[in-house]
Amino acid sequence: MRRREFIAGLGGSLLAGAARAQQNHPALIGVLQAGSQAATTIYYDAFREALAGLGHAEGRDVRFEYRFADGVIERLPTLAEEIVRLNPRVIVSAPVPASVALAKVTRTIPVVMATGADPVSFGLAASLSRPGGNFTGLANFADELASKQLDLLRELLPQLSRVGVLLNVANPLHVPQWRQIQDAAGQVKVSLIPFEYRVPEDLERAFAAFTREKADGALVPPDTTLANYRDRIVALAAAARLPTIYNNRLPIMIGGLISYGLNSTENYRRSAVYVDKILKGANPAEMPIEQPTKIELVINLKTAKAMGLTVPPQLLARADEVIE
Repeated sequence: MRRREFIAGLGGSLLAGAARAQQNHPALIGVLQAGSQAATTIYYDAFREALAGLGHAEGRDVRFEYRFADGVIERLPTLAEEIVRLNPRVIVSAPVPASVALAKVTRTIPVVMATGADPVSFGLAASLSRPGGNFTGLANFADELASKQLDLLRELLPQLSRVGVLLNVANPLHVPQWRQIQDAAGQVKVSLIPFEYRVPEDLERAFAAFTREKADGALVPPDTTLANYRDRIVALAAAARLPTIYNNRLPIMIGGLISYGLNSTENYRRSAVYVDKILKGANPAEMPIEQPTKIELVINLKTAKAMGLTVPPQLLARADEVIE
């Protein structure tokens, strides 16, 4: 009896010790972000808040390791290797260049894409409904975005005929983006003035070129490097008095004119649901990849007035948010 009692007591002690050890070792969540910490703080605040709401307290249940490429795409392969060596339970990646870098170094650690372009065409998933590998999460498809953005610029500027476009040649997305913008411009008979970004000083050169070439407006497509310089781009557009359309609301909150695109903050909130399920044992190969269900239009009326523009009432009525 004494021996059995001893073994039973020992077993109970070991279980209690294992439980304490688990509590003292929260699940590691890796984060690989192609942008900068400053430019994406709002997103990861939303992600952590959503994860906490699902019962995962930071420090107790989960902990985070972040790697930011600061818009330098070439840094991503090294940062991806660093994250994988930490052997996290799950990795959150954004946007597609970060996910592509991770795909080259792990096909086993679950990866939740918080946002990114078509994961099927980039070889990250077999299909949206059944990814079949270690990647799942959310994808944003911009196939029709450029067309709608040009339509909105034309509605705001009825005489629109020439549009400047910023393109980041280091981003693997710039080729399909440029093709989509060209197709959209051809449909509405608008001429394009492309400027290929390579270094930060090119931003000033770009807006100088748009002014010199007499652009009526400008378009800034989705790009993680350009997002790091949103303050600078907004200031340059204001100084040039050049109506510029962006792909998300953040530039509009700091003085940009108009945006049409998905609400990225909500994407990051939604990615917490994927992380929660994976931490509870779900298989990413069987978790369908979601597409955005809502594209939003945001207009800064104060900026429009500063540029001497009158926003048509019907355009204001369709806006999801108007900043006055």
